[in-house]
Amino acid sequence: MKAVTKLVSSLAILSTISMAQTLVTVNGTAVTQQDVDRELMTATQGRFNQVPTEKQAEFRKQVLEQLVAKELVYDDAKKTGVLTSNEYKAKYEEVTERIKKEIAIQVWQKREVDKIAISDAELKKYYESNKEEFIENDSVNARHILVEKEADAKSIIAQLKPLKGDALKNKFIEIAKAKSTCASASEGGDLGYFTAGQMVPAFNDKAFSMKVKEFTTEPVKTQFGYHVIYIEDKKAKTAKSFPDVKPFIEQRLKMEKAKAVMLTKMKELEKKAVIK
Repeated sequence: MKAVTKLVSSLAILSTISMAQTLVTVNGTAVTQQDVDRELMTATQGRFNQVPTEKQAEFRKQVLEQLVAKELVYDDAKKTGVLTSNEYKAKYEEVTERIKKEIAIQVWQKREVDKIAISDAELKKYYESNKEEFIENDSVNARHILVEKEADAKSIIAQLKPLKGDALKNKFIEIAKAKSTCASASEGGDLGYFTAGQMVPAFNDKAFSMKVKEFTTEPVKTQFGYHVIYIEDKKAKTAKSFPDVKPFIEQRLKMEKAKAVMLTKMKELEKKAVIK
């Protein structure tokens, strides 16, 4: 299992590759980025993007390890006759019947919801009355170099101080790839865009106080170690336009109307049914 763990560790941080990219094969069965992303979204109830950036790589690693373990166990189950056992067949039929009913209900509900029409007037009224919902807060796109010792961070800062512009950015990326202990090292320390509160306080406060193309001249200490931060870009607080959020509003209003529609439909079905 050690070889698998090493492979998992090296592959789990590759969050920017295409969704169908194969991360690892287990006895010929591919485990893809899409598989990992699906598990992550299920585990976080669709809120994986809200997980602090510095923790996302670790979560990806854990999920990939779990998927590899499942494939190993499933492969052994096939080899040891589990799939042909009476116990397996009975459980399979039980679960299949339950799933058939659940899927049928889901499809039925979707069809009923799809029948609901929301007018443009209703959509625009909701948008105008709830504009605060569609505000995107200030965000920062930062890179960082994470090291264990303060002396190492100060040494890195000393190397960066004489540089400006592209030379500074390129050197920062080079050092991040070579020395950063964060999973973002392979991406030159790039953490992407994040809003206030997504990072730990010390990192958050410093990043939002800096200017674009600026880097920290003093190490920033957090529970993870010492950071040297470079600000790639900043986005000011903005309001999303009506066309951008129209699909979201339509779905929300449909779901709200669906409650009344479903209640009416259920009453109709009860009248037609034989319930003793």
